[in-house]
Amino acid sequence: MTGARVVTFHYTLRDPAGQVLDTSAGGEPVTYLEGAGQIIDGLDTRLRASAAGAKLSVAVPAAEAYGAHDPAQVQRVKRAVLPVAGELQVGDKFQAGEDRQAPVVTVVAIEGDEVTLDANHPLAGVDLTFEVELVAARAATAAELAHGHAHGTDGAGHCQ
Repeated sequence: MTGARVVTFHYTLRDPAGQVLDTSAGGEPVTYLEGAGQIIDGLDTRLRASAAGAKLSVAVPAAEAYGAHDPAQVQRVKRAVLPVAGELQVGDKFQAGEDRQAPVVTVVAIEGDEVTLDANHPLAGVDLTFEVELVAARAATAAELAHGHAHGTDGAGHCQ
């Protein structure tokens, strides 16, 4: 990551139909350390040559965003084994286990006492378009490079 920058940007994320999926408009911009895995690879790569003040449209194919939809991540299980009390509905999301690293799953079907769960990221298999405005870009400090994340807009932030 030698030569990496800390980049701050605003964005609007759209799906292939042009529907807005997320935006930083009206909120705080995103700040990240290039190459540290803090934003999707395809966006990180495409922003590297951009300077502060640039406004661009960035197309990121699914393979460089959240990957392809993996059918192996869709499982049918007995309702009784799920760690969720009460009624379930299609579209419900919950963490599949008590471990913080357990995947978040989405209920995609309910048939009798069986529930079909999808552990894919909701945007897996989706090509994305980001409308981006780079607010700032600066060289990363040695501390940021060592810690693997940005410390703030001036690099003077401190880790806990």
